[in-house]
Amino acid sequence: MRIGNTYLHHGLILAPMAGYTDRGMRMVAAECGAEYAVTEMVSAKAVVFGDKKTYTLARIMPDECPTALQIFGSEPDIMAKGANMLLEDAEKHGYMMPAAIDINMGCPVNKIFKNGEGSALMRDPELIYSIVRSVAVAVDIPVTVKLRRGIDAEHINAVECALAAQEGGAMAVAVHGRTRSQLYGGASDPNIIKAVKDALKIPVIANGDITDKKSAATLLEKTGADGIMVGRAAVGNPFIFKEIIAALEGKIYTPPTLDEKKHMAICQLRLSVSDRGEAVAIPEARKQIASYFKGFYGSAQLRAKINSMTKLDEVERAILEIKN
Repeated sequence: MRIGNTYLHHGLILAPMAGYTDRGMRMVAAECGAEYAVTEMVSAKAVVFGDKKTYTLARIMPDECPTALQIFGSEPDIMAKGANMLLEDAEKHGYMMPAAIDINMGCPVNKIFKNGEGSALMRDPELIYSIVRSVAVAVDIPVTVKLRRGIDAEHINAVECALAAQEGGAMAVAVHGRTRSQLYGGASDPNIIKAVKDALKIPVIANGDITDKKSAATLLEKTGADGIMVGRAAVGNPFIFKEIIAALEGKIYTPPTLDEKKHMAICQLRLSVSDRGEAVAIPEARKQIASYFKGFYGSAQLRAKINSMTKLDEVERAILEIKN
């Protein structure tokens, strides 16, 4: 699969997740085989109006795998200007240039939806076309889109929205098989992803209900998608990418040992702290670190302990105390 000049051998992508896919998570996912990642979503309007904190979310470091920068908003001119400003900032500070600008058209969160952003854009395919076109003209890197099955069961229009994005200049589309009203519950529908794949000429990436190698292979088979995007299943388990690669290559997968999980959790935590500092990174990382050790003796105590910890060395010691 190819997105612009970026070639993905297996088409394995780490999905964008607000509060999760910081540099730490992106780096450990890449170490485990993710070929491409997408940042947390960034408000184009906040960028245009000078919110300096927003730029932090958009930083992609030179040692990362190809990573798309995801933006959200609802005004074509603001989206275009914000995207351009973020690219100028990356060039100015020597960050890695994004592999693409990804436009969020799938976020189901009420605050975003009520503001006419995220999945709310799927109510208006013409607006989707305008936003994609405006951004594509403003930047000299690929533009991609992530959307959902539709707003709700009565409004399943992913094909129409994806076609609008393609016509506007998108070079790939990722489709989550749930509607906005489902949020993250219920079942993801692979049939809508297949319908989008059948309708488009550009690459289509399948997203939703990937939990292991079997579900990944099944989704690829049912949809014919060019790649797959793994989200929540990679939280505390970046090893899922190794598992999927082993299946695709017909190899035996050996699950990580407890020591390997400890090592990866500490690596992720250190990367996040080096990027954002302890005060920001540790509170955000708590839920991810705890996820690494579900089912292990002392995992519940670890979660309770780290919820009150604020220092890197404290959390590291707590991680090392986990036992089989």
